Amino acid sequence: MLFDIGWSEMLVIAVVAIVVVGPKDLPRMLRAFGNSVGKMRRMAGEFQKQFNEALREAELEDVKKSIDEVRGLNPMQGIRNSILSVEDAVKAPPVAKPAPEPVPPPATTAAQPDPDAPPAVAAPAKPIALVNEPPKAVEPVERTGT
Repeated sequence: MLFDIGWSEMLVIAVVAIVVVGPKDLPRMLRAFGNSVGKMRRMAGEFQKQFNEALREAELEDVKKSIDEVRGLNPMQGIRNSILSVEDAVKAPPVAKPAPEPVPPPATTAAQPDPDAPPAVAAPAKPIALVNEPPKAVEPVERTGT
């Protein structure tokens, strides 16, 4: 079906064409109409062909670009460059860095004993056993004084 036209609608168009144009000029008019439809179809086909061709060229350009990028990718060259940079770093003489300036220790203030406080008595230190030996008996020491 052309343009969703049914048989009854085509019959009405044919009857109107016969009445308006007449039976004598109808074949010439139908031939001209057919030629016009053919030209329009050829023009539409040519437009579609050019459109598809332009689309293919655009796709081909994208494919060519991606192929060129892949061809330009050389993993061995990247590895060589990395190895050469490491070799250069190893061969280069070490750079002498200046010694850092010593940082003076922070000033501490000695604690001044309070003159009113009683003198502090230090507790005697207990010896620490460094070996796994049983503890020895300690003799008591006499205290003198207080």
